[in-house]
Amino acid sequence: MIMRVIIMGVAGCGKTSVGEALGKRLNLPYRDGDDLHPAANVEKMRKGIPLTDEDRGPWLQQVGETLLRDAPVIIGCSALRRRYRDKIRETAGGTVSFIHLSGSRAVIETRMAARQGHFMPVSLLDSQFAALEVPSPDEGAFSVDIDQPLEAIVRAIEIHLKGDAP
Repeated sequence: MIMRVIIMGVAGCGKTSVGEALGKRLNLPYRDGDDLHPAANVEKMRKGIPLTDEDRGPWLQQVGETLLRDAPVIIGCSALRRRYRDKIRETAGGTVSFIHLSGSRAVIETRMAARQGHFMPVSLLDSQFAALEVPSPDEGAFSVDIDQPLEAIVRAIEIHLKGDAP
């Protein structure tokens, strides 16, 4: 099975930290989905303007194409709505494992406020939670609580992914 993994969740949930640590653990490359955004999207977010579905379209296409072209690979991508996840699956041309990093608004806001040099302001957190459609059981996604040490999060994901492998 070719591993195509999306580490998903709202801004500030730890996609990059978890994705990088998981990549090291599984010896897989990690790509930050933020790097796949068109420059116009980054500029909007930097100004505190939420992205529209129209803005996200080319980005989701690029995420799916990266999964298709570079698998096995782990990508950090918010993938907040089911239709976004469906677009990624469709474009990726194979099975995609979605790992939902789940946490309370308070935990995530604290983490966002502490990070430096990121274009996403805390002011957009409400729009992130408003857009979030938690993956439903039929999507086969795995949800992990982020209010625990990084090592525990990565270990839970590793166990899940290895359990899914033939």
